[in-house]
Amino acid sequence: MTKIKIIDSHCHLYSEELRHDWPSIIQRAEEAGVEYIMMPNVDGDSIQAMLEVETLYSQCLPMMGLHPCSVNEQYMEALQEIDEWFAKRSFYGVGETGIDLYWDKTWVEEQKICFDHQIGLAKELGLPVIIHSRDSLDLTISMIEERQHGALKGIFHCFTGTLEQAERIVDAGFLMGIGGVLTYKNSNLPDVVKQLALSNLVLETDAPYLPPVPHRGKKNEPAFLQYVLEKLSETTGKEKEEVAAITTSNAINLFGLAPK
Repeated sequence: MTKIKIIDSHCHLYSEELRHDWPSIIQRAEEAGVEYIMMPNVDGDSIQAMLEVETLYSQCLPMMGLHPCSVNEQYMEALQEIDEWFAKRSFYGVGETGIDLYWDKTWVEEQKICFDHQIGLAKELGLPVIIHSRDSLDLTISMIEERQHGALKGIFHCFTGTLEQAERIVDAGFLMGIGGVLTYKNSNLPDVVKQLALSNLVLETDAPYLPPVPHRGKKNEPAFLQYVLEKLSETTGKEKEEVAAITTSNAINLFGLAPK
């Protein structure tokens, strides 16, 4: 039987919480059928570790961006650093960017400026933009709708919104990242997801965060994507093989990856 192949479209493998266990994490990911691990950047402090992972493991692919929770008074310098990296080499996407209204609202206007800048980079470079939208989904969708020129593309990472919000995302030409929250007992996400076409979804872990059931309370990792796949199969009533094939194809097409 052919092994099911899946792609982790959002993983912070370079994070301090995971860096001491990379060989075994990668081995478990391979055993679980994870063929690519997409790594969104957070800020200037995470770049070197991310590029170290890329050097060690060819299936781990980097993106470049500034996370909204890393936006502060030095945001202009941070954006300049991102611009300089894009001038030096290629990346697979722009992000993680967006707006976070959950943790701290001090720098909201600066977050909007940074998000807008990174949307512009995605347009200019023809790359997908990876969007963080915690407590800001309507705002981030509106910003994308206003700036969509026909070719802007990307993922609303960690989607947990309503059906109406999902439909706006689809109409804007974007995908939704589905992760561990789908498996949580009190989550409303299954009710929304079962009304969506698989062609609009990609799988993600957000490791080391948001581990799926049955691993809540542990550090998340790419191998745990298989539990998200199982729950998405159960939720949609589709075979695991079909769910994996469609979501993997979505990620391959979005990021311009070579099928394995």
